[in-house]
Amino acid sequence: MTVTPSPSRAGRWQTLRPWLGVAARLGLAAVWLIAGGTKVGDLAASGRAVNAYQVMPYDVATVIGAALPFVELALGVLLLVGLATRISAGVSAALLVVFVAGIASAWARGLAIDCGCFGSGGQLAAGQTPSYLPEILRDLGFLVLAGFLLIWPRTPFSVDGWLAGDDTVEDDDE
Repeated sequence: MTVTPSPSRAGRWQTLRPWLGVAARLGLAAVWLIAGGTKVGDLAASGRAVNAYQVMPYDVATVIGAALPFVELALGVLLLVGLATRISAGVSAALLVVFVAGIASAWARGLAIDCGCFGSGGQLAAGQTPSYLPEILRDLGFLVLAGFLLIWPRTPFSVDGWLAGDDTVEDDDE
């Protein structure tokens, strides 16, 4: 009877980490592509959703609301192909922190709004209840994905790896 040694935790991590990175990268890409895609067809509604947070003048909110879907789509495409992954993850993390802060602010001030994260958003109709806690928890989960990619941006099947000439992904601390 031969006993095969079990792989060490470090060895398992080295094997699993690149594939967790692919899942994080593609998952976050899907989030941004869906979020941007649902808003890009109605930029005025996106502006109204940003304005509903009541943290900036209307004109500024409408410009930010009109630009946001394109930023989200760009992040989604970059993450999908794995190009500028660390930068895309950093911008994603910054946006998600702003989104969490905005939702928390709306909640603390007693506003009744839809976050507008995956659609038009804005003021809720009378009798509707906002769902701030699930929205914050969801965005914190997305923030974890972005954080993973900030630490380990290189993943298999990425343009970053192809440009660097990586045949395989190794543990990198770049």
